[in-house]
Amino acid sequence: MVKIALFQSQTGIDPAANASSLADAVAAASAGGAAMLFTPEMSGLLDRDAERAAHNVRLEENDEVLAATREAASRHGIWVHIGSLAVRTEGRQLANRAFVIDPRGEIRARYDKIHLFDVDLPTGESWRESSVYSPGQGVVLVNGTPVGKLGLTICYDLRFPGLFARLAEADADVISVPSAFTVPTGQAHWHILLRARAIEAGLFVVAAAQVGAHEDGRRTYGHSLVVDPWGEVLLDMGTDKGVGFADIDLKRISEVRSRIPALNHRRPIPEAVMT
Repeated sequence: MVKIALFQSQTGIDPAANASSLADAVAAASAGGAAMLFTPEMSGLLDRDAERAAHNVRLEENDEVLAATREAASRHGIWVHIGSLAVRTEGRQLANRAFVIDPRGEIRARYDKIHLFDVDLPTGESWRESSVYSPGQGVVLVNGTPVGKLGLTICYDLRFPGLFARLAEADADVISVPSAFTVPTGQAHWHILLRARAIEAGLFVVAAAQVGAHEDGRRTYGHSLVVDPWGEVLLDMGTDKGVGFADIDLKRISEVRSRIPALNHRRPIPEAVMT
């Protein structure tokens, strides 16, 4: 049995304040006995004002939120998965990048969000992530974490089951889905999709989420979840900010897969035939 912690945050427009909140969450997770803390997408900055945000996005080596989290992980001796940060790359665009940090404060893995959220919602909300971020090119599985083999995704990746299937085929034990879901899409699809991905892949899904009314005017859905391989919800943090805890038993994976060995029954799918 492994105890994990999730940070449900209301990230704002000031990286220094967000860094302080993350450091406090690391301390709370460690004090609560967690072996690993999971944080949401865009844990370092949420700002729809592109010009203002541009002044606060740094190269990875200069990012104060990343530095503060690494220091806190080392000080408290705990693994931390930063759901993502906006980081500047050598090119013109940015990356929406996740980090896995070990108890020494070392970066063990990075993952850049593959699927970018370009949509117009009935509420009038419009999002064009591809105008700011470059899509990631690689599937990332991290070995040796307290939760075994950890597969990395970010938010909108949740809608692409092929990515989860690839991670399951690579023998992932847990897949993380750090997110900043909008309220309309969260109300409609959040629980359904996360439970479906856990069931399809026969593994644990850990989804730390942003919540509430943010300084830049957006609202996010919250409901950070931990779902087991049978689709049972082990933790639902609702709409409160803070750190929540869940115990996961990795033996549950083999138990569920022995009952429904769907991964062993997959066959190549032929091309569709038009008749």
